[in-house]
Amino acid sequence: MIETSEGSFQDIRDAVRALCVQFPDAYHRRIDEERGYPEEFVEALTRAGWMAAMIPEEYGGSGLGLAGASVIMEEINRSGGNSGACHGQMYNMNTLVRHGSEEQRRLYLPKIAAGELRLQSMGVTEPTTGTDTTKIKTTAVRKGDRYVINGQKVWISRVQHSDLMILLARTTPLAEVAKKSEGLSIFLVDIKAAMGAGMAVRPIPNMVNHETNELFFDNLEIPVENLIGEEGKGFKYILTGLNAERTLIAAECIGDGYWFTERVAKYVSEREVFGRPIGKNQGVQFPIAEAFIEVEAANLMRWEACRRYDAGLECGAQANMAKYLAAKASWEAANACIQFHGGFGFACEYDVERKFRETRLYQVAPISTNLILSYVAEHILGMPRSF
Repeated sequence: MIETSEGSFQDIRDAVRALCVQFPDAYHRRIDEERGYPEEFVEALTRAGWMAAMIPEEYGGSGLGLAGASVIMEEINRSGGNSGACHGQMYNMNTLVRHGSEEQRRLYLPKIAAGELRLQSMGVTEPTTGTDTTKIKTTAVRKGDRYVINGQKVWISRVQHSDLMILLARTTPLAEVAKKSEGLSIFLVDIKAAMGAGMAVRPIPNMVNHETNELFFDNLEIPVENLIGEEGKGFKYILTGLNAERTLIAAECIGDGYWFTERVAKYVSEREVFGRPIGKNQGVQFPIAEAFIEVEAANLMRWEACRRYDAGLECGAQANMAKYLAAKASWEAANACIQFHGGFGFACEYDVERKFRETRLYQVAPISTNLILSYVAEHILGMPRSF
């Protein structure tokens, strides 16, 4: 039986919290102000083995399932950090673990587990296709023992702090496949080797301190052995990573939700106006309590998505719904937190505005709330396809 109840992972929670205590609010605030990357924090997570959580033990990892990995991400955000700096390795790992060849797993996984390599990036989204993944225009054409890549990607995160990238490209033209989800393939790209050899990177400054980029491919050559799985089956493979990604993002939002509700509940209980704590007012209490209830409900769907994923069951619906509920709950909690902190909510030293910006991202990425609603309407409720 796969355990996914909160109590099952208390040892992981305690250990991650102990590590996060070494990186208090002031550390994350400084990184945010510098628009920097929390290198020391990610290194500490790597040394402690948390970044190799989902790598099987035979390859040097911890062999945890998605449930255990989600607890790590949750606790980072609940401590005041931002898992966006490192969560890519968690969900990208599954594509390699589940669909890579034995040779690929033995070549890369032990080095990733040891911290010698980072697999933090996934190149899927393109400027003209967005979430319409089957319409991507980046192509991979086989020429002898190489594939030649041409195209463009956007919103590709952590490229500058990663050694390897999962890349989705079309190997068979859309007009030549029976189903539009066919003809897509996944490749493992050596980022350092690709830079200047056909791949160019343009950073995209954005509202959140989240390193993301636009990529350009101009006749980038990669070895045939870097193909993951069968040619043309990449869309199916990438869903493995995407379902894990959405579930892990849900866990991060849950961590944010608890951070906001705990922080604001303490503040309103101590903040006095007109001779009484503002937390005595039901107009203050109710939005905070409602946000907490929504976080708790989202948490239950997170566990269900993890349970199904770790059991090898179909979990697309649960992963999407968990992400939707958790992102919504964390955003409501963020709004309550900043509102009841008043002007202090906008002061950097309170960290509320930083976390407010960070959690807002998940209304849009890695999939927008509207796309999740469309998925549920069509695939679960059986309504006509809307696009």
